[in-house]
Amino acid sequence: MGKTVTIAIDGPAGAGKSTLARRLAERLGYLYIDTGAMYRAIALWAKRLGVSWDDAPRLEQLARESRIELASGGRVFLNGEDVSEAIRDPDISEGASRVSAIPGVRRALVAKQQQMGREASVVMEGRDIGTNVFPETEFKYYLDASPEERAKRRAAEGIQENLADRDRRDSQRAVAPLMVPLGARVINNSNLTPEQTSALILEDIRRRLERRE
Repeated sequence: MGKTVTIAIDGPAGAGKSTLARRLAERLGYLYIDTGAMYRAIALWAKRLGVSWDDAPRLEQLARESRIELASGGRVFLNGEDVSEAIRDPDISEGASRVSAIPGVRRALVAKQQQMGREASVVMEGRDIGTNVFPETEFKYYLDASPEERAKRRAAEGIQENLADRDRRDSQRAVAPLMVPLGARVINNSNLTPEQTSALILEDIRRRLERRE
């Protein structure tokens, strides 16, 4: 089509964003970008260096200097090291939520995310993709599910976290809070399988792409 396409998938923890985004990227042949993994990587690096997750200036420096690569299969590399497993520790999940609320960190990582989107067609999932990273894209989807279903999914993934606290931090932070992007299609998938959710959105994407040709 002569230009890259960005598919923005937003929503709270446990809504199924990662599963959906991976499926869409595979079916469309696009690059899958897990922006949450990037914040987790910064939280992990800070922890290893003994940097407090509240040390905004130092964390911003780490975010600017970091070399984060996202590879096929959901692998995440931080400064050349595969940290795919390390960043999934529950403690790092807490750190990522705190680190992501720091304006300087967000500016640094959003710049990296926007560069990725300029270089290739991507399916990018997170909490501010359609509102802050790529607000101009026409392919915006906000995925949600009931609190009970979201908690069940996180437990099945082996992740124990207080979703109410996480939601409150993400939606009330001063910079790029979690919200439904303007023009996004909202999908509650509490009663949908991952296959049904991906099929629904894939059909919508294909219709939109056909109209652009």
